[in-house]
Amino acid sequence: MIVLAGVVAGALIGAQTARKRGGNRLDMAQYAAVWGMIGGVVGLFATIAIERML
Repeated sequence: MIVLAGVVAGALIGAQTARKRGGNRLDMAQYAAVWGMIGGVVGLFATIAIERML
């Protein structure tokens, strides 16, 4: 669940960043995809860290 939350949060942050920089729909989609992947990887590492601690 942490991974999915990271993907969604990353996609929202990416779309907002592209919109703030004056990008069109394709720019927002690209930023959302990249930031979503980054958020997913961060969520994956967080999940692994939490599982190792328990």
